[in-house]
Amino acid sequence: MSNEKNKNTNGFIFDKTGYAILLFGLGLILLGFLLMIGGGSDNPNEFNPEIFNFQRITLAPSIVMIGFAIEAYAILRKPKS
Repeated sequence: MSNEKNKNTNGFIFDKTGYAILLFGLGLILLGFLLMIGGGSDNPNEFNPEIFNFQRITLAPSIVMIGFAIEAYAILRKPKS
């Protein structure tokens, strides 16, 4: 009988808040990958030191990891009944 109480009646896996948290985490992951774009050189024989700046080495991977942590939280949280 307790299993019937835990079933979701609207047919969705998560509640409205869970989907909002999922979309926020997905947005952060996308933002992190967008921040990693660029820094290459037009000429393959020239070195461009822009590939090693703070944005691509530290900031973008940190944002991606925070996004993955938010995704894990959104999946593991229990919706309020």
